[in-house]
Amino acid sequence: MSLIATLRAMPGVLAAGEYSYRGDRYVAEGELPDELARKASVMCRATSMGVRMEADILDHFCADDCGLMPTRGWIVQGPRFSVCVLSNVFCFVRNDAHEINAVVRTMREALDPAADII
Repeated sequence: MSLIATLRAMPGVLAAGEYSYRGDRYVAEGELPDELARKASVMCRATSMGVRMEADILDHFCADDCGLMPTRGWIVQGPRFSVCVLSNVFCFVRNDAHEINAVVRTMREALDPAADII
């Protein structure tokens, strides 16, 4: 089973997908219409690039290794759901499901840190 299918099958997961770092391809499964899935992949890619830049800047201010680099992902929480991104995989999780830790653990175990090239 692919990581996307594994995530999608987890309790509380609304949708899961993957985007290309170039921004020209995406795959998504779940409760997102195709156009919304495309927009979600664009948002996740752009936010990942911004997070990487901000972490790079903060890393330059640290006297020693801050432990931020290399960045692997980010999470943002809204009133109804959270978006989790690790590497180039995204997942939308309902907040009332209380499953975000299991989702992030599944993503971390499945994704090779060496593959992160944002």
